[in-house]
Amino acid sequence: MTTTTAVPAVAHTREELKAAREALPSRDVAVVMTMGALHDGHAQLIRAARQRHEHVVVTIFLNPLQFGPKEDLSRYPRTFDDDMAICTQAGVDVVFAPTPDVVYPDGDPGVRVSAGPLGAMLEGASRPGHFDGVLTVVGKLLHLTAARSAYFGQKDAQQLLLIRRMVRDLDFPVEVVSVPTVREDDGLAMSSRNTYLTDSDREVALCLSRALRAGGEAASYGPSAVRRAAREVLVDEPLALVDYLVLVHPLTLADVPEWYRGEALLAVAARIGTTRLIDNTPLVVGPGGGAIDVFSDVPHARAEV
Repeated sequence: MTTTTAVPAVAHTREELKAAREALPSRDVAVVMTMGALHDGHAQLIRAARQRHEHVVVTIFLNPLQFGPKEDLSRYPRTFDDDMAICTQAGVDVVFAPTPDVVYPDGDPGVRVSAGPLGAMLEGASRPGHFDGVLTVVGKLLHLTAARSAYFGQKDAQQLLLIRRMVRDLDFPVEVVSVPTVREDDGLAMSSRNTYLTDSDREVALCLSRALRAGGEAASYGPSAVRRAAREVLVDEPLALVDYLVLVHPLTLADVPEWYRGEALLAVAARIGTTRLIDNTPLVVGPGGGAIDVFSDVPHARAEV
């Protein structure tokens, strides 16, 4: 697909989005959903979408439904001018940047999408109701943007799984495409929350990717070896307050038993200073296994459906 460095059209209302969408020459549109504070991980999602589609819409919306009462929504970084520069460079056609009253015109919605049992595990256990808020806004934005495909990062693996389940279970006419996690040169997974980290916090945070790498290197020896190798790295960093370290089935999020062989997900969440970070790596467990295409020195541009 062709790329452009033209400044994207900006829509703040539903009417403006509809007009901008209808002005596009083709109906072949992909959407990349963000909460702003864009970084190269978002840019990779956009570039992956541009490879397969004529047009890309980026949404920038800080969704209040997915923030819990103890999570500071007001603290989340807001960098709209920088976000627009990234969107322009990456070839975005339309940026939809609504306010909450546009997305939720009747206030707090009385009907929401339920994430079900999968939404109460891992991140959902630490952040009750979070995934209900995520799926509700994703569902609304899929309708509003009328995109053929939606691109999401593997870093938020549980979110990706739940969005795929929602799309399949509720028959949304859209393809969900995943793009591998984009990492800094030191291995830290790119995240908007990284801006909260002090220099010393960042050094501590590197234990997360080191633990995943260690787990991946032990994958051929079975689940216990994976968990043990990753845990040993985290234990050596007492300033990382680990919420969970799990090796689970990628579709059910259930812990894999010792006899298990096949694809799995090694996931970790920890509080570093005042910032909670998550990371994961897909694995193949068993003889010849290992991490799946995660810690490459070459930035990822490949998309996986």
